Amino acid sequence: MEDYHKPDQQTLQALKDTANRLRINSIRATTAAGSGHPTSCCSAAEIMSVLFFHTMRYKVQDPRNASNDRFVLSKGHAAPILYSVWAEAGFLQEAELLNLRKIDSVLEGHPVPRQVFTDVATGSLGQGLGAACGMAYTGKFFDRASYRVYCLLGDGELSEGSVWEAMAFAGFYKLDNLVAIFDVNRLGQSDPAPLQHHVEIYQRRCEAFGWHAIIVDGHSVEELCKAFGQAKHQPTAIIAKTFKGKGISGVEDKESWHGKPLPKNMAEQVIQEIDDRIQNKKKLSPALPEEDAPIVNIRNIKMPSPPTYKVGEKWATRKAYGVALAKLGHANDRVIALDGDTKNSTFSELFKKEHPSRYIECYIAEQNMVSVAVGCATRDRTVAFASTFATFFTRAFDQIRMAAISESNINLCGSHCGVSIGEDGPSQMGLEDLCMFRAIPNATVFYPSDAVATEKAVEIAANTKGICFIRTSRPENPVIYNNNEDFHIGQAKVVLKSKDDQVTVIGAGVTLHEALSAAEQLRKEKIFIRVIDPFTIKPLDKKTILENARVTKGRIITVEDHYHEGGIGEAVCAAVVGEPGITVTRLAVSHVPRSGKSAELLKMFGIDKDAIVQAVKVAVSKSRNAE
Repeated sequence: MEDYHKPDQQTLQALKDTANRLRINSIRATTAAGSGHPTSCCSAAEIMSVLFFHTMRYKVQDPRNASNDRFVLSKGHAAPILYSVWAEAGFLQEAELLNLRKIDSVLEGHPVPRQVFTDVATGSLGQGLGAACGMAYTGKFFDRASYRVYCLLGDGELSEGSVWEAMAFAGFYKLDNLVAIFDVNRLGQSDPAPLQHHVEIYQRRCEAFGWHAIIVDGHSVEELCKAFGQAKHQPTAIIAKTFKGKGISGVEDKESWHGKPLPKNMAEQVIQEIDDRIQNKKKLSPALPEEDAPIVNIRNIKMPSPPTYKVGEKWATRKAYGVALAKLGHANDRVIALDGDTKNSTFSELFKKEHPSRYIECYIAEQNMVSVAVGCATRDRTVAFASTFATFFTRAFDQIRMAAISESNINLCGSHCGVSIGEDGPSQMGLEDLCMFRAIPNATVFYPSDAVATEKAVEIAANTKGICFIRTSRPENPVIYNNNEDFHIGQAKVVLKSKDDQVTVIGAGVTLHEALSAAEQLRKEKIFIRVIDPFTIKPLDKKTILENARVTKGRIITVEDHYHEGGIGEAVCAAVVGEPGITVTRLAVSHVPRSGKSAELLKMFGIDKDAIVQAVKVAVSKSRNAE
C-alpha cells in the first residue's frame, strides 16, 4: 500500500456528508421495518464511509469480482448501514432500503449471501474475523493478489473466544492484507461492554496477538483515512472509539436503545437534524481494484486415477481419507487442507507432505478452523477440506450452522468416531456427530465403510454444493469394494444378499464389518441376513432400504457406533415411518462410554457381531411366534 496522503478538505467533507447519509438511510430503513439496530449503525457511519468511499478498491456493479477488496460485517446486526453503503454506491436502489426485513426483500435482518455483496452470513457474533482470516490467507498465499480484507467488529463480540482464536491465527501467519476495525461504542445489548471505552486495553491485547494496533476517534474521517493508510508487515487493528447512536440527539451514548428503531415522529426530526449537517449532495465513487486475482476453475474435479486397493486388505478409513485427499490435490491446485493439530491422526499429513503450500495448520482452535475454511472457500477460490476428530467439531457447531446459512461448500472430515477408538475414552469419541450434521440444512453426510468408499466420498464431496461431512474410523477393516465400484450420494449398497434372507441389517463403518461377521456366524445356523451399507446417512437411500426390508418380512436392524439420538437408527426410522409392516430394532451406544479395547467396548455397548446375532435371532423368533 502506498504512503499516506492526507485527503483534501473537499474529500474529507464529502466523507462526513456520506457518513451522515448512511445514518439517515439506516434510521429510515429501521423505522420503516419497525425493527432493527439503528444505534449500532450510527456508531459505525464514519468507519463505513471512509472504508467504502476512500480506502477500499472494488467494482460497484460487480461485488463478487475476484480482485475486489473484501468486507465482512462481523457485527451483523448493523446490516442496514451495509445496505445503505451499497445504495450510496449505486448498486441498490435507495427505495429498496425501505423494504428492510420484509419477506419478499433480499435485505434481511442480518447479512446473508443471497445479497451478492455479502460473502458470509453474520449475526452470530464473533465469527466474522475467522472468515476474514480465510479470505486474507487465500489472498496472500493462494491467489497472491493485491486485494485486502476488512472486517468490522463490535466491542460486545470481543468477549467471544472465537475472535481471539482468529486474532492468534492472523498474527501467527502475519496476514498483512487484513484489517480488523473494532467499533468500540461502549454499549452492549443489555449492559455496557466490559471494557467500555478503555481503548488502550484493547490496543495492548491486539499487540500481544501480533497485530499493529492504532487507536482512533471513530467519528473523525481524517483519523480513519490516516489509520487505513498505514501498511505494516502484520495485520492491522483499528480501535475506533465511537458512540452508540452517534448523531441521534437524546439517544447517543444512552443505554436501553439497542435493537430499537426510532418511532416515526422522532425519526423524522432526527433525520432533519442530521440532514442539516450535510453540506454537499455529491456522491463519491470508490477506486477500482488492480485486477490481479487469477482465474480459478474448481468445477468437475476428478481423481487422476482409480483407487488401488485390494479386496481383503485392512485399511482404516481415516488413513484412506489422507491418501485420497493427497491424490485429489494433484487433480486441482485449488484443493486445500486444514487441520487442528491432529494431522497425524486424521492423516491430512499425507496431503501436507505432497502439497505443503496448500496445507493450513489451524492448531487447536476448531471454531476458527471452520471459519477460516469458510473464508477460503468464498467466491469459489478454493475447495477446502478441514479435518479433526469428529467429536471436536461439536465445539464448532455454531460455525458449521452459520456456514450453512453462508451457503458455503466446505468439506469436513471427522475421524475417531465412536467407541471403537478404544482406550482414549469418551472425551475423544465422536458419538454425536451424525446427529449434529444431519441437522444442518443441505448437508451431505458420508459414512464410508472401507478405503474404496472413502476415496469416492472425498472425490464426490469436492464436487458437491453445501456442507459435506465425511465420518472416518480408527480401526483397520478389510476392503470390501472393487476399485471400479461406483458410488453416488443417496445410493446405498446391498453388500450381502440371498433369496433366503430373513432380516435386513444396516450398519456403517465398523458396524458394517460386524454385521458381515454376524452374517457368517448366522449362516452356520441356517439363518440368512441381508446387509446394507448406506454410504450416505443424509440423504438416506429410502428406496433401497424399503425394497430390501419388504423382502425380509419388514424386519430391519440398525447398528451404529453412535448414540441412539440422531444417528443411523433414527434416520432409518424417519425414512420408513408410516410404511405398513416395517419394524426397526436399533442397536447403538446407550450411555457415556469408558476406556477399554475396541472389541471390548463394541461388546459392552451391544453393537458387535454377537449383539447383532442375538438381535437377529430375537427378530426371527418373534416373527415365528406371531405366526
